[in-house]
Amino acid sequence: MDRRQEILEAAAKSFSLFGYKATTMDQVAKIANVGKGTIYTFFANKEELFNAIVLKMVEEMRVASDAVTIEGASFEQNAHARLMQMLKFRETHQLYAKLIDEGKELRTPAVIEVLAEIENEIVSYIKVKIERAIDKGELKQCDSELIAYLLFKSYMALVVDWGKTHKNEELSEERIAGLLSSTIFTSLLA
Repeated sequence: MDRRQEILEAAAKSFSLFGYKATTMDQVAKIANVGKGTIYTFFANKEELFNAIVLKMVEEMRVASDAVTIEGASFEQNAHARLMQMLKFRETHQLYAKLIDEGKELRTPAVIEVLAEIENEIVSYIKVKIERAIDKGELKQCDSELIAYLLFKSYMALVVDWGKTHKNEELSEERIAGLLSSTIFTSLLA
């Protein structure tokens, strides 16, 4: 493995364990077993290193989401599977979960900014899938960016936020799929 990759892995481990604010370049150097100067040969500063790790994480999320795609399934079925996978990734990926916690608890500006960028990447990913479905004739013409945002936020609200206010009534995946099928997806299908 090359030095740059070792540094990225060490930094990802540090950010996952300690968060953005508490991670130092000294910690990353120690975990990577390199001198701090070696890190600076690849990354100008902590922010650049952090952004490289976040870009890698976003790509991992895309790959995980694409992996659940079912060949020959409808846009609705694949959209549901992809969105559920993204939310699962969000909850189970150690770095992503740590960033969400740090954003809520410490309101670290760099973390809040990165979380917004991740959300933009997710919406862009969904938008591309919607546009492909429109081109194939599966969906009606629509404002693909607004619909992507609506789908993402609807899934977030039902999967993540609902349980915070309705402790005794967790929504099943089938119920979520049925609700969104009879509302949003029905209006989109060509």
